Amino acid sequence: MNETIDHILAKAFELKASDIHLTVGVPPVFRIHGDLKRFGDVPLDDTYTEEAAKSTIPQKLFTAFLEKGQIDYSYELQGIARFRVNAFQQRGSISLAFRTIPTNVPSIDDLQVPGALKTLAQTPQGLILVTGPTGSGKSTTLAAMIRYMNETSRKHIITLEDPIEYVHSHQSSIIDQREVGFDTSSFADGLRASLRQDPDVILVGEMRDLETISTAITAAETGHLVLATLHTWSAASTIDRIIDVFPHGQQSQIRVQLAGVLTAVLSQRLFPTVNRSGRRVATELMINNSAVSNLIRSEKVHQIPNIIQTNRAMGMHMMETSVKQLLDQGLITYEAAMPYIEGVE
Repeated sequence: MNETIDHILAKAFELKASDIHLTVGVPPVFRIHGDLKRFGDVPLDDTYTEEAAKSTIPQKLFTAFLEKGQIDYSYELQGIARFRVNAFQQRGSISLAFRTIPTNVPSIDDLQVPGALKTLAQTPQGLILVTGPTGSGKSTTLAAMIRYMNETSRKHIITLEDPIEYVHSHQSSIIDQREVGFDTSSFADGLRASLRQDPDVILVGEMRDLETISTAITAAETGHLVLATLHTWSAASTIDRIIDVFPHGQQSQIRVQLAGVLTAVLSQRLFPTVNRSGRRVATELMINNSAVSNLIRSEKVHQIPNIIQTNRAMGMHMMETSVKQLLDQGLITYEAAMPYIEGVE
């Protein structure tokens, strides 16, 4: 393989690849509009992937990579794009997975996500969660919300990311971006420290554990707007996941706290377009109101879809409805939509 890692990444960006996989035994593989495609026909060897790892992993993190067997970091191709990277060891060799991060932060309108996010971004305090599987655009949606705040309000925004993806410039707001592993040891530590840094808005890249979730809820209770992501598939499953993280004896109290601080849950999926030239997002949006709060407190989370369906005037909608709209507009195929549209009239 004669191409340098930078050449491969530049070509991937040119072809609009969302992900790049370097694994021993196969050529580089690009994910383009959801499909995996090989770049060339020369398989990579151990030497190539090891050199790719050494040339992209920050020196400060390389020892930790050797000890742990995997590491998250970011890599910038000057003047072209940035990449979120996970390097990992498998079967005695090194593999790398790159996620392309565009240089420009998209707007809420660019992403064609619900316009209600603009109103939610102006909320003075609370907890807004963006959920979905890996690769569903959660970080991009949060970056668009931060951009909107930055353009329209004067706030101090602190982000905690692993690694930093979109780089924001100071506009109307001040934005401090902290990378886990470099600027703080963990999400939980960074989140606790942020409460002493006079923030208006705190973005948590991922709520991974009890300590982080507990601190995020506390931050929302004490007058901050907290934005975070979870790998859940719906509003109801998101609430259940948060409550289930806590010991059984604490769950009643957490239900009360969550009912009070939760502002909204946006769940999203990306679908390839009919001509495979891009992807479109489908969403489910739940906005907390008195009915939702009552269901959370009374352990009737399974009834939340009924509230979403009867409060469309507030901007709420189910994933099935959003998917069906994309299907009716001829933007996605029936095969892609079918698992999500059962029961939609």
